[in-house]
Amino acid sequence: MRAVAMENQGSIEMKNPVFFIPVYVSDHIEDIVLKFQKLIEKSRILDVVRKDTTVAVKMHFGEEGNTGYVRPEYVRLLADELIQRGAMPVLSDTNTLYRGRRTNSVDHQQIAYEHGFTEDAVHAQVFIPDDMQPAQVYTVQLNGPYIKQAKIARFFHESDTLVAVTHFKGHIMTGFGGSLKNVGMGCATREGKLAQHSDIAPFVIKQKCVGCGSCLKVCPVKAIDVFPSPECHGLRPWMNNGEERRPTGSTHGAPGSRKAFIDTRKCIGCASCIAACANYNAIEVDWGSGRDTLQERMIEYAQAVLGHKKGRCAFFNFCIKITKECDCLAKDDPRIVEDVGILASVDPVAVDKASFDLVIQKAGKDIFAQVHPDVRGAKHLQYAAARGLGNLEYELQEI
Repeated sequence: MRAVAMENQGSIEMKNPVFFIPVYVSDHIEDIVLKFQKLIEKSRILDVVRKDTTVAVKMHFGEEGNTGYVRPEYVRLLADELIQRGAMPVLSDTNTLYRGRRTNSVDHQQIAYEHGFTEDAVHAQVFIPDDMQPAQVYTVQLNGPYIKQAKIARFFHESDTLVAVTHFKGHIMTGFGGSLKNVGMGCATREGKLAQHSDIAPFVIKQKCVGCGSCLKVCPVKAIDVFPSPECHGLRPWMNNGEERRPTGSTHGAPGSRKAFIDTRKCIGCASCIAACANYNAIEVDWGSGRDTLQERMIEYAQAVLGHKKGRCAFFNFCIKITKECDCLAKDDPRIVEDVGILASVDPVAVDKASFDLVIQKAGKDIFAQVHPDVRGAKHLQYAAARGLGNLEYELQEI
């Protein structure tokens, strides 16, 4: 891929190209498919793909009720292009930390099918790694300022090539979400997502807890006990005659009168208990506790995924139906700005920066700052550039 040299105070910096084809609200799906095909052909962005290799196509299949995700018609074209190159595309995403149908692999795969991502429709398999199985988790020794060990889905680590297909949109925690968020947050296990979102362990909502013990059974470090409800004090250690009782992975008391307790000092933040409590939603995360450093943590996770894949990644940002919030919300969000187009690059920082700039240009203002005034989204782009994930400077090549 051609890079462009740029003079900067006596030194030479390289600007990676970002390829762009405009898309309009009036365009039909068939029109956008043809435009996407032209973008792939003219950009040669998929030259990073080699024959007889597995390509992890990093997707977001959308939560139930959401319609902002990248449409299966566009993904089918991409899969066909990869197959023509002799590669095997596999569409994939990881399970979520929040409540919804994408919390476990079975339901997550089913919602992908319901949204049109069947193998017959897109010519590629859907694979949702199950991070409850240790063999499907890979630990990257990162030793970053915020993340020392990154827990990601092994599939993304072991795949030969990664192609990120991203719906560029707003986000309540990061201002906006593009390829960097799709990779950094989206390739992480639930333990990894928790490490990015929160500085503290999950906690039990006593009013919702029924004392069933499902969380206790999945806790790998015995940080949970289930006690008779009068003796449960939320996050505080259970006390017996003034003496502390530490959880040992045990159940106490009769069914129906018990509440779970999580010892924050023993909890390793794996988030298994959150998934186990899907029926009652009694275990929650303090989403705001790590907000100040979430963007930096997310970028370090992106580095954990991409660090050993240099020259083997491609990134597509679909700046179409740009919404205030991400596709994790189970609702049909309206546009906050007119459609912009599709962008492609081998540089995730450049493609996100170009997408951001074009959206702001289309809106005539910083629309993301308007809808999320408490978040400075550009912060994670600057941190990504500082961590060596790409360049903020780019050469926009319109097709």
